[in-house]
Amino acid sequence: MAFAYNAQAFPLLALLFSSMFAIGLANYDFNWGSRTWNKTNFPYTHPPNATHTSNRFIVGGSENWHYGFNYMDWARNNTPFFVNDTLVFKYDPPNANATGFPHSVYLFPNYWSFIKCDFRKAKRIADPSEGAGEGFEFVLKKMQTYYFACGEHKGIHCKTGNMKFAVMPLKHWRF
Repeated sequence: MAFAYNAQAFPLLALLFSSMFAIGLANYDFNWGSRTWNKTNFPYTHPPNATHTSNRFIVGGSENWHYGFNYMDWARNNTPFFVNDTLVFKYDPPNANATGFPHSVYLFPNYWSFIKCDFRKAKRIADPSEGAGEGFEFVLKKMQTYYFACGEHKGIHCKTGNMKFAVMPLKHWRF
């Protein structure tokens, strides 16, 4: 009686089968009619990212890097990011009139520091004067999560000004 019906195992097996089926169909490049699934071109011969080159993203787009803009939404709307893509932080440098607030760019070491805007272990990667002109460029060199924020005014820009976001670049797969 190795194959006896087990009421608890059936839902688990059904979930496992449906999950594997959904993952198998998740390839957006899959097309039922034009692909021949055989040993010579399984699963496909030309991956979608084979010719991808690195991109350059201005953080915030035309809004640049400033207080009050939602950078989490910006990052979500500009995905995917890939390894070797460049993020450009453009912001006004501090001026003698003190009409604007200075900005900087920090890199958090982990998610918890990012959520709490805890700058004790964060690394300053751009000071207030580096965002002028062409801006400060940061290359996403590894496939890891990068947590960015503005650390000026004791973290207020991060905490209440939405000046923080996270990105996880994907790796280019070559076949």
